[in-house]
Amino acid sequence: MKDLGTCRILIVDDTKTNIDVLIQALKNTYKLGVALNGPKAIEYVRTNQPDLILLDILMPEMDGFEVCQKLKTNPDTRDIPIIFITAVDSSGEKSKGFEMGAVDYITKPFDITEVKARVKTHLSLKIAQEALKNQNVILEQKVRERTRELEEAQIEILERLERAAEYRDEKTGRHIKRISEYCRLLGKAAGLRPEECNLLSLASTMHDLGKIGIPDTILLKPDKLTPEERMIMETHTTIGAKLLSGSEHRFLKEAEIIALTHHEKWDGTGYPHGLKGEDIPLFGRMLCICDVFDALISERPYKKAWPLEKTLEEIKAGRGTHFDPELADLFVRLEPELRKIVNDLD
Repeated sequence: MKDLGTCRILIVDDTKTNIDVLIQALKNTYKLGVALNGPKAIEYVRTNQPDLILLDILMPEMDGFEVCQKLKTNPDTRDIPIIFITAVDSSGEKSKGFEMGAVDYITKPFDITEVKARVKTHLSLKIAQEALKNQNVILEQKVRERTRELEEAQIEILERLERAAEYRDEKTGRHIKRISEYCRLLGKAAGLRPEECNLLSLASTMHDLGKIGIPDTILLKPDKLTPEERMIMETHTTIGAKLLSGSEHRFLKEAEIIALTHHEKWDGTGYPHGLKGEDIPLFGRMLCICDVFDALISERPYKKAWPLEKTLEEIKAGRGTHFDPELADLFVRLEPELRKIVNDLD
């Protein structure tokens, strides 16, 4: 915390006698600067940032009121307290000074005891205000750090849940990572804010969490599923949503929505609830495109991987039926970036 002895005071007066009196009164306690006119005072303040200004009102070229106005309109100097010094002890002049932002008045001829007392009072107040401001800055920093720690912990939870999905099928892990990157890319193309893109990318990693509840005989079956098995597989949407439900955190709320809705189709023929069009949440519509795209370009026990060009043609063909048409168009235009993700995370 700053102490009085380190404070710098600027004395602004065009009369040497007045300056000498003030210097004599204050030199043993404070660091002092002097300006003989308004322009030099403004230049000094901008360069040296004093803690307090003793400012004469009646000066040639630029009076004290004009100096005060210029300093108070500058964000870098407006918080420096100004005490007017004047030989005119009128209520009108004082009102004008206070309206402009002055903190006090000292009248001439100077009472040295009064000068010292008023200067000490206002410097002590400024020091206290700065200490409070610094304390608030420290508290805000601690809050930001704590928030960051909580966010990191939440992200780690999501990552650990992701590992649970990877544990049963290594290919699922790579699929999840690609989906996350596709979603971030599509979110940016759709005009989402960076924090929303991050949220979508993180929440997307939980889209298949419900497969934890699907038996290995179905989940890892090398052949196409029977209708009965397909019905069981489709329950991974509701299982995942149930596992993620009940949280107040936005990450998990969005992850719940994605888990539940990423197999809904634009024309209402999807599952589990047959939602249609924009009744399907935006993140669910985005995940639907990304999930189908990755499934098609990936090799499965029952099929070979599709070429990227053919896969994008399939996405284009599904616009307005399987997929949100606007999002599908955006996705198809991302071919170069999609190709890089596929190659990097194959």
